[in-house]
Amino acid sequence: MRKKILLIQPENEKINRFRRKQFNNFVQITMPYLAGFIDESKYQITLIDEYRQKIPFRRTFDLVAITVNTPNAYHCYQIAEKFRAQGAKVVMGGPHVTLLPEEASGHCDSILIGEAEETWPEFLDDFHKGKERAVYRSEGIPDLKNLPLPRWDLLKRNRLMKGAVFATRGCPYRCAYCNLKQIYHDRFRVRPIPEVIREISLMKSRFFVFWDDNFFADKAHATELMENLKPLGKKWAAQVTLADCNDDELLERAREAGCLYLFVGLESFSPSALRGVNKGINRVDSYREIIGKLHGHKIMIQAGIVFGFDEDTPATFRDTLAACEELGIDGVTVSLLTPLPRTPVYAGMKQEQRLLSGDWSLYNGKTDVVFGPRNMTSEQLFEGYLDFRRRFYSLPSFIRRMRVSRTHLFYNFIINLGYRLALKR
Repeated sequence: MRKKILLIQPENEKINRFRRKQFNNFVQITMPYLAGFIDESKYQITLIDEYRQKIPFRRTFDLVAITVNTPNAYHCYQIAEKFRAQGAKVVMGGPHVTLLPEEASGHCDSILIGEAEETWPEFLDDFHKGKERAVYRSEGIPDLKNLPLPRWDLLKRNRLMKGAVFATRGCPYRCAYCNLKQIYHDRFRVRPIPEVIREISLMKSRFFVFWDDNFFADKAHATELMENLKPLGKKWAAQVTLADCNDDELLERAREAGCLYLFVGLESFSPSALRGVNKGINRVDSYREIIGKLHGHKIMIQAGIVFGFDEDTPATFRDTLAACEELGIDGVTVSLLTPLPRTPVYAGMKQEQRLLSGDWSLYNGKTDVVFGPRNMTSEQLFEGYLDFRRRFYSLPSFIRRMRVSRTHLFYNFIINLGYRLALKR
Protein backbone atom coordinates (compact mmCIF):
# COMPACT_ATOMS: atom_id res chain seq x y z
CA MET A 1 0.00 0.00 0.00
CA ARG A 2 1.31 3.44 -0.94
CA LYS A 3 2.08 5.84 1.89
CA LYS A 4 1.23 9.53 1.60
CA ILE A 5 4.25 11.82 1.80
CA LEU A 6 4.21 15.62 1.98
CA LEU A 7 7.38 17.50 1.02
CA ILE A 8 7.54 21.08 2.32
CA GLN A 9 9.83 23.84 1.13
CA PRO A 10 9.08 26.27 3.99
CA GLU A 11 9.14 30.04 4.23
CA ASN A 12 8.20 31.88 7.39
CA GLU A 13 5.86 34.84 7.06
CA LYS A 14 8.53 37.50 7.55
CA ILE A 15 10.89 36.35 4.81
CA ASN A 16 7.96 35.42 2.56
CA ARG A 17 6.69 39.02 2.70
CA PHE A 18 10.17 40.20 1.76
CA ARG A 19 10.62 37.83 -1.18
CA ARG A 20 7.12 38.01 -2.65
CA LYS A 21 7.53 41.73 -3.25
CA GLN A 22 10.16 40.92 -5.85
CA PHE A 23 8.91 39.13 -8.94
CA ASN A 24 12.26 37.84 -10.24
CA ASN A 25 12.91 35.08 -7.68
CA PHE A 26 14.23 31.76 -8.99
CA VAL A 27 12.89 28.63 -7.34
CA GLN A 28 14.87 26.61 -4.79
CA ILE A 29 15.84 23.16 -6.00
CA THR A 30 15.91 21.11 -2.78
CA MET A 31 12.46 19.55 -2.61
CA PRO A 32 11.89 18.95 -6.35
CA TYR A 33 15.32 17.27 -6.33
CA LEU A 34 14.57 15.07 -3.29
CA ALA A 35 11.21 14.17 -4.81
CA GLY A 36 13.10 12.64 -7.71
CA PHE A 37 14.44 9.94 -5.39
CA ILE A 38 10.97 8.78 -4.29
CA ASP A 39 9.56 5.51 -5.63
CA GLU A 40 5.96 6.32 -6.57
CA SER A 41 4.99 2.68 -6.32
CA LYS A 42 5.57 3.11 -2.57
CA TYR A 43 4.65 6.76 -2.00
CA GLN A 44 1.99 9.20 -3.14
CA ILE A 45 3.81 12.57 -3.33
CA THR A 46 2.55 16.07 -2.53
CA LEU A 47 5.05 18.93 -2.83
CA ILE A 48 4.35 22.35 -1.29
CA ASP A 49 6.45 25.48 -1.76
CA GLU A 50 5.34 28.08 0.79
CA TYR A 51 6.57 30.87 -1.47
CA ARG A 52 3.32 30.45 -3.39
CA GLN A 53 1.26 27.79 -1.60
CA LYS A 54 -0.46 27.13 1.71
CA ILE A 55 0.40 24.05 3.77
CA PRO A 56 -2.54 21.58 3.69
CA PHE A 57 -2.88 20.98 7.42
CA ARG A 58 -6.37 19.49 7.00
CA ARG A 59 -5.12 16.66 4.83
CA THR A 60 -3.80 13.39 6.22
CA PHE A 61 -0.24 12.23 5.53
CA ASP A 62 1.84 9.31 6.76
CA LEU A 63 5.09 11.23 6.44
CA VAL A 64 5.98 14.93 6.30
CA ALA A 65 9.49 15.90 5.14
CA ILE A 66 10.76 19.44 5.78
CA THR A 67 14.01 21.07 4.69
CA VAL A 68 15.11 23.51 7.39
CA ASN A 69 17.35 26.55 7.07
CA THR A 70 18.20 28.71 10.07
CA PRO A 71 15.67 31.58 9.71
CA ASN A 72 12.88 29.06 9.07
CA ALA A 73 13.76 26.78 12.00
CA TYR A 74 11.06 27.82 14.48
CA HIS A 75 8.48 27.99 11.71
CA CYS A 76 9.39 24.43 10.71
CA TYR A 77 9.11 23.26 14.31
CA GLN A 78 5.59 24.67 14.49
CA ILE A 79 4.63 22.93 11.24
CA ALA A 80 6.01 19.66 12.60
CA GLU A 81 4.09 20.01 15.83
CA LYS A 82 0.78 20.36 13.98
CA PHE A 83 1.32 17.32 11.78
CA ARG A 84 2.66 15.15 14.61
CA ALA A 85 -0.46 15.99 16.63
CA GLN A 86 -2.48 14.53 13.74
CA GLY A 87 -0.49 11.30 13.80
CA ALA A 88 1.98 11.94 10.95
CA LYS A 89 5.68 11.19 11.27
CA VAL A 90 8.01 14.11 10.52
CA VAL A 91 11.53 13.94 9.12
CA MET A 92 13.78 17.00 8.87
CA GLY A 93 16.99 17.73 7.02
CA GLY A 94 18.76 20.73 5.57
CA PRO A 95 21.35 23.26 6.74
CA HIS A 96 19.98 24.04 10.21
CA VAL A 97 19.45 20.38 11.06
CA THR A 98 23.02 19.65 10.04
CA LEU A 99 24.35 22.58 12.06
CA LEU A 100 22.26 21.96 15.20
CA PRO A 101 21.03 18.35 15.11
CA GLU A 102 20.35 18.16 18.85
CA GLU A 103 17.97 21.12 18.65
CA ALA A 104 16.15 19.87 15.56
CA SER A 105 15.76 16.29 16.81
CA GLY A 106 13.54 17.53 19.63
CA HIS A 107 10.91 18.63 17.13
CA CYS A 108 10.58 15.66 14.78
CA ASP A 109 10.78 11.88 14.58
CA SER A 110 13.88 11.54 12.38
CA ILE A 111 16.65 13.82 11.18
CA LEU A 112 19.01 13.64 8.20
CA ILE A 113 22.40 15.21 8.90
CA GLY A 114 24.52 16.41 5.99
CA GLU A 115 24.21 15.60 2.30
CA ALA A 116 21.19 13.43 1.53
CA GLU A 117 21.92 11.52 -1.70
CA GLU A 118 22.54 8.31 0.27
CA THR A 119 20.66 8.86 3.54
CA TRP A 120 17.36 10.03 2.00
CA PRO A 121 16.74 6.87 -0.09
CA GLU A 122 17.83 4.76 2.89
CA PHE A 123 15.37 6.57 5.16
CA LEU A 124 12.52 6.24 2.65
CA ASP A 125 13.09 2.50 2.38
CA ASP A 126 13.27 2.11 6.17
CA PHE A 127 10.14 4.19 6.71
CA HIS A 128 8.13 2.17 4.24
CA LYS A 129 9.12 -0.97 6.16
CA GLY A 130 8.29 0.69 9.50
CA LYS A 131 11.93 0.48 10.63
CA GLU A 132 13.09 4.09 10.39
CA ARG A 133 15.79 5.33 12.77
CA ALA A 134 15.90 8.63 14.64
CA VAL A 135 19.18 9.80 13.08
CA TYR A 136 20.68 9.36 9.62
CA ARG A 137 24.13 10.88 9.11
CA SER A 138 26.01 11.31 5.84
CA GLU A 139 29.27 9.48 6.53
CA GLY A 140 30.80 8.92 3.11
CA ILE A 141 31.05 11.54 0.40
CA PRO A 142 28.08 11.00 -1.95
CA ASP A 143 28.75 10.37 -5.60
CA LEU A 144 27.04 12.96 -7.80
CA LYS A 145 26.63 10.58 -10.76
CA ASN A 146 23.32 9.17 -12.00
CA LEU A 147 21.19 11.52 -9.93
CA PRO A 148 17.43 11.60 -10.54
CA LEU A 149 15.77 14.45 -12.36
CA PRO A 150 14.06 17.06 -10.16
CA ARG A 151 10.27 16.71 -10.11
CA TRP A 152 9.39 20.16 -11.41
CA ASP A 153 6.02 18.77 -12.47
CA LEU A 154 5.01 18.60 -8.79
CA LEU A 155 5.73 22.27 -8.18
CA LYS A 156 3.20 25.05 -8.75
CA ARG A 157 5.38 27.93 -9.83
CA ASN A 158 5.82 30.44 -12.66
CA ARG A 159 7.64 28.56 -15.44
CA LEU A 160 9.94 31.52 -16.07
CA MET A 161 11.42 31.25 -12.57
CA LYS A 162 11.31 27.43 -12.41
CA GLY A 163 14.65 26.66 -14.04
CA ALA A 164 17.39 25.65 -11.60
CA VAL A 165 20.20 23.11 -11.73
CA PHE A 166 23.50 22.38 -10.02
CA ALA A 167 26.67 21.23 -11.79
CA THR A 168 29.11 21.27 -8.86
CA ARG A 169 29.00 21.15 -5.08
CA GLY A 170 31.11 22.94 -2.52
CA CYS A 171 33.62 25.77 -2.51
CA PRO A 172 37.39 25.68 -1.91
CA TYR A 173 37.40 28.84 0.22
CA ARG A 174 36.70 29.37 3.93
CA CYS A 175 34.97 32.71 4.46
CA ALA A 176 34.33 33.26 8.17
CA TYR A 177 30.61 34.08 7.76
CA CYS A 178 29.82 31.12 5.47
CA ASN A 179 28.58 27.74 6.74
CA LEU A 180 29.20 25.63 3.61
CA LYS A 181 32.11 23.82 5.24
CA GLN A 182 29.87 22.79 8.12
CA ILE A 183 27.00 21.67 5.85
CA TYR A 184 28.79 19.76 3.06
CA HIS A 185 31.64 17.28 3.07
CA ASP A 186 34.84 19.27 2.66
CA ARG A 187 35.60 18.27 -0.92
CA PHE A 188 34.68 20.12 -4.10
CA ARG A 189 32.91 17.83 -6.58
CA VAL A 190 31.44 17.97 -10.08
CA ARG A 191 28.53 16.24 -11.78
CA PRO A 192 28.95 14.43 -15.12
CA ILE A 193 28.47 17.00 -17.87
CA PRO A 194 26.10 14.90 -20.05
CA GLU A 195 23.75 14.52 -17.08
CA VAL A 196 23.74 18.26 -16.40
CA ILE A 197 23.14 19.09 -20.06
CA ARG A 198 20.28 16.60 -20.29
CA GLU A 199 18.63 18.12 -17.23
CA ILE A 200 18.93 21.63 -18.67
CA SER A 201 17.62 20.51 -22.07
CA LEU A 202 14.42 19.27 -20.43
CA MET A 203 13.65 22.63 -18.80
CA LYS A 204 10.67 24.37 -20.36
CA SER A 205 11.95 27.86 -19.63
CA ARG A 206 14.57 29.56 -21.76
CA PHE A 207 16.04 31.06 -18.57
CA PHE A 208 17.65 29.17 -15.72
CA VAL A 209 20.14 29.54 -12.91
CA PHE A 210 23.02 27.36 -11.73
CA TRP A 211 22.63 26.98 -7.94
CA ASP A 212 26.34 26.14 -7.58
CA ASP A 213 28.30 27.84 -4.82
CA ASN A 214 31.27 28.40 -7.14
CA PHE A 215 30.53 27.55 -10.77
CA PHE A 216 34.03 28.40 -12.09
CA ALA A 217 35.95 26.58 -9.32
CA ASP A 218 36.90 23.74 -11.70
CA LYS A 219 37.87 25.61 -14.86
CA ALA A 220 38.12 22.53 -17.09
CA HIS A 221 34.70 21.28 -16.02
CA ALA A 222 33.09 24.70 -16.44
CA THR A 223 34.67 25.19 -19.86
CA GLU A 224 33.50 21.83 -21.19
CA LEU A 225 30.04 22.29 -19.70
CA MET A 226 29.60 25.71 -21.30
CA GLU A 227 30.79 24.38 -24.66
CA ASN A 228 28.08 21.72 -24.50
CA LEU A 229 25.53 24.28 -23.34
CA LYS A 230 25.84 26.50 -26.42
CA PRO A 231 23.58 24.49 -28.78
CA LEU A 232 20.67 24.71 -26.32
CA GLY A 233 20.28 28.47 -26.81
CA LYS A 234 19.42 29.09 -23.13
CA LYS A 235 20.04 32.20 -21.05
CA TRP A 236 21.48 31.66 -17.59
CA ALA A 237 23.22 32.97 -14.50
CA ALA A 238 25.66 31.45 -12.00
CA GLN A 239 27.58 32.29 -8.84
CA VAL A 240 31.35 32.64 -9.11
CA THR A 241 34.26 34.29 -7.33
CA LEU A 242 35.67 37.58 -8.54
CA ALA A 243 39.17 36.13 -8.96
CA ASP A 244 37.90 33.53 -11.42
CA CYS A 245 36.35 36.30 -13.51
CA ASN A 246 39.85 37.57 -14.28
CA ASP A 247 39.98 35.00 -17.08
CA ASP A 248 39.03 36.13 -20.56
CA GLU A 249 38.71 32.58 -21.86
CA LEU A 250 36.17 31.62 -19.21
CA LEU A 251 34.19 34.81 -19.75
CA GLU A 252 34.19 34.37 -23.51
CA ARG A 253 32.96 30.78 -23.17
CA ALA A 254 30.28 31.95 -20.75
CA ARG A 255 29.05 34.67 -23.11
CA GLU A 256 28.94 32.26 -26.06
CA ALA A 257 26.97 29.76 -23.96
CA GLY A 258 24.28 32.31 -23.09
CA CYS A 259 25.39 33.73 -19.75
CA LEU A 260 23.42 36.87 -18.91
CA TYR A 261 24.90 37.67 -15.52
CA LEU A 262 27.19 36.31 -12.85
CA PHE A 263 26.60 36.66 -9.15
CA VAL A 264 29.87 37.70 -7.54
CA GLY A 265 30.34 38.09 -3.80
CA LEU A 266 32.20 41.37 -3.61
CA GLU A 267 30.93 41.71 -0.01
CA SER A 268 32.79 44.95 0.73
CA PHE A 269 34.99 47.69 -0.70
CA SER A 270 37.14 47.63 2.45
CA PRO A 271 40.32 45.51 2.21
CA SER A 272 40.54 45.28 6.00
CA ALA A 273 36.92 44.11 6.25
CA LEU A 274 37.59 41.39 3.67
CA ARG A 275 40.70 40.23 5.49
CA GLY A 276 38.77 40.20 8.75
CA VAL A 277 36.36 37.56 7.43
CA ASN A 278 38.98 35.55 5.52
CA LYS A 279 37.85 36.84 2.11
CA GLY A 280 41.33 37.87 1.01
CA ILE A 281 40.72 36.31 -2.40
CA ASN A 282 38.85 39.56 -3.18
CA ARG A 283 41.30 42.34 -3.98
CA VAL A 284 39.55 45.69 -3.97
CA ASP A 285 42.18 47.23 -6.25
CA SER A 286 41.22 44.66 -8.92
CA TYR A 287 37.46 45.37 -8.85
CA ARG A 288 37.53 47.94 -11.65
CA GLU A 289 39.59 45.84 -14.04
CA ILE A 290 37.64 42.61 -13.55
CA ILE A 291 34.20 44.25 -13.67
CA GLY A 292 35.34 45.96 -16.84
CA LYS A 293 36.21 42.54 -18.27
CA LEU A 294 32.75 41.22 -17.42
CA HIS A 295 31.12 44.13 -19.19
CA GLY A 296 33.54 43.78 -22.09
CA HIS A 297 32.25 40.25 -22.58
CA LYS A 298 28.64 41.48 -22.33
CA ILE A 299 28.02 39.83 -18.98
CA MET A 300 26.22 41.67 -16.19
CA ILE A 301 27.46 41.53 -12.61
CA GLN A 302 25.06 40.95 -9.73
CA ALA A 303 27.22 41.84 -6.76
CA GLY A 304 26.74 40.43 -3.29
CA ILE A 305 27.20 43.26 -0.79
CA VAL A 306 27.21 42.73 2.98
CA PHE A 307 26.89 45.48 5.58
CA GLY A 308 27.85 45.07 9.22
CA PHE A 309 31.52 44.11 9.14
CA ASP A 310 33.51 45.37 12.11
CA GLU A 311 35.25 47.92 9.89
CA ASP A 312 31.98 49.43 8.60
CA THR A 313 30.93 52.91 9.75
CA PRO A 314 27.93 55.13 8.94
CA ALA A 315 29.94 56.46 5.98
CA THR A 316 30.24 52.97 4.46
CA PHE A 317 26.78 53.02 2.88
CA ARG A 318 27.31 56.20 0.82
CA ASP A 319 30.88 55.18 -0.06
CA THR A 320 29.68 51.78 -1.28
CA LEU A 321 26.93 53.36 -3.39
CA ALA A 322 29.40 55.76 -4.98
CA ALA A 323 31.77 52.89 -5.78
CA CYS A 324 28.97 50.76 -7.29
CA GLU A 325 27.88 53.62 -9.52
CA GLU A 326 31.42 54.44 -10.56
CA LEU A 327 32.10 50.81 -11.55
CA GLY A 328 28.74 50.38 -13.28
CA ILE A 329 27.64 47.45 -11.14
CA ASP A 330 24.44 46.20 -12.73
CA GLY A 331 22.65 44.86 -9.66
CA VAL A 332 23.25 44.05 -6.03
CA THR A 333 21.98 41.45 -3.62
CA VAL A 334 22.45 43.35 -0.41
CA SER A 335 22.46 41.64 3.00
CA LEU A 336 23.06 42.32 6.65
CA LEU A 337 25.95 40.37 8.15
CA THR A 338 24.37 37.36 9.83
CA PRO A 339 26.30 35.20 12.33
CA LEU A 340 24.96 31.80 11.33
CA PRO A 341 25.46 28.99 13.87
CA ARG A 342 28.80 27.17 13.90
CA THR A 343 30.53 29.77 11.72
CA PRO A 344 33.64 31.60 13.00
CA VAL A 345 31.69 34.87 12.95
CA TYR A 346 29.01 33.39 15.21
CA ALA A 347 31.57 31.92 17.61
CA GLY A 348 33.42 35.23 17.85
CA MET A 349 30.32 37.31 18.46
CA LYS A 350 28.97 34.87 21.01
CA GLN A 351 32.25 34.96 22.91
CA GLU A 352 32.23 38.77 22.82
CA GLN A 353 28.56 38.78 23.93
CA ARG A 354 27.51 40.80 20.89
CA LEU A 355 24.54 38.67 19.83
CA LEU A 356 21.28 40.53 20.36
CA SER A 357 18.85 37.66 19.92
CA GLY A 358 18.63 33.89 19.91
CA ASP A 359 15.48 33.97 17.75
CA TRP A 360 16.51 32.14 14.57
CA SER A 361 13.68 33.73 12.57
CA LEU A 362 15.63 37.01 12.72
CA TYR A 363 18.76 35.41 11.23
CA ASN A 364 17.73 35.93 7.61
CA GLY A 365 20.13 38.70 6.60
CA LYS A 366 17.35 40.89 5.26
CA THR A 367 14.90 42.10 7.88
CA ASP A 368 16.77 42.33 11.20
CA VAL A 369 20.15 43.06 12.78
CA VAL A 370 20.98 40.31 15.26
CA PHE A 371 24.30 41.57 16.65
CA GLY A 372 25.90 44.70 18.01
CA PRO A 373 28.09 46.39 15.36
CA ARG A 374 31.45 47.86 16.38
CA ASN A 375 31.33 51.31 14.83
CA MET A 376 27.62 52.18 14.75
CA THR A 377 24.41 51.24 16.47
CA SER A 378 22.26 48.35 15.24
CA GLU A 379 19.64 50.95 14.26
CA GLN A 380 22.19 52.85 12.17
CA LEU A 381 23.21 49.63 10.45
CA PHE A 382 19.65 48.72 9.56
CA GLU A 383 18.67 52.21 8.37
CA GLY A 384 21.88 52.51 6.36
CA TYR A 385 21.18 49.16 4.70
CA LEU A 386 17.62 50.22 3.80
CA ASP A 387 18.79 53.58 2.51
CA PHE A 388 21.46 51.96 0.34
CA ARG A 389 18.88 49.67 -1.28
CA ARG A 390 16.52 52.57 -1.98
CA ARG A 391 19.25 54.70 -3.48
CA PHE A 392 20.89 51.94 -5.51
CA TYR A 393 17.62 50.96 -7.18
CA SER A 394 16.51 54.53 -7.82
CA LEU A 395 16.20 55.72 -11.42
CA PRO A 396 19.09 58.25 -11.14
CA SER A 397 21.42 55.54 -9.85
CA PHE A 398 20.32 53.12 -12.56
CA ILE A 399 21.11 55.71 -15.24
CA ARG A 400 24.53 56.45 -13.74
CA ARG A 401 25.37 52.75 -13.57
CA MET A 402 24.14 52.00 -17.10
CA ARG A 403 26.27 54.77 -18.54
CA VAL A 404 29.25 52.72 -17.39
CA SER A 405 27.96 49.18 -17.86
CA ARG A 406 26.13 49.44 -21.21
CA THR A 407 25.44 45.71 -20.91
CA HIS A 408 22.13 44.00 -21.82
CA LEU A 409 20.17 47.17 -21.17
CA PHE A 410 16.78 45.49 -21.59
CA TYR A 411 17.48 42.63 -19.18
CA ASN A 412 19.26 45.04 -16.88
CA PHE A 413 16.22 47.26 -16.73
CA ILE A 414 13.88 44.32 -16.00
CA ILE A 415 16.09 43.01 -13.17
CA ASN A 416 16.48 46.45 -11.62
CA LEU A 417 12.75 47.10 -12.00
CA GLY A 418 11.98 43.91 -10.09
CA TYR A 419 14.00 45.12 -7.12
CA ARG A 420 12.67 48.66 -7.42
CA LEU A 421 9.04 47.57 -7.39
CA ALA A 422 9.72 45.42 -4.34
CA LEU A 423 11.01 48.44 -2.44
CA LYS A 424 7.88 50.44 -3.25
CA ARG A 425 5.34 47.79 -2.16
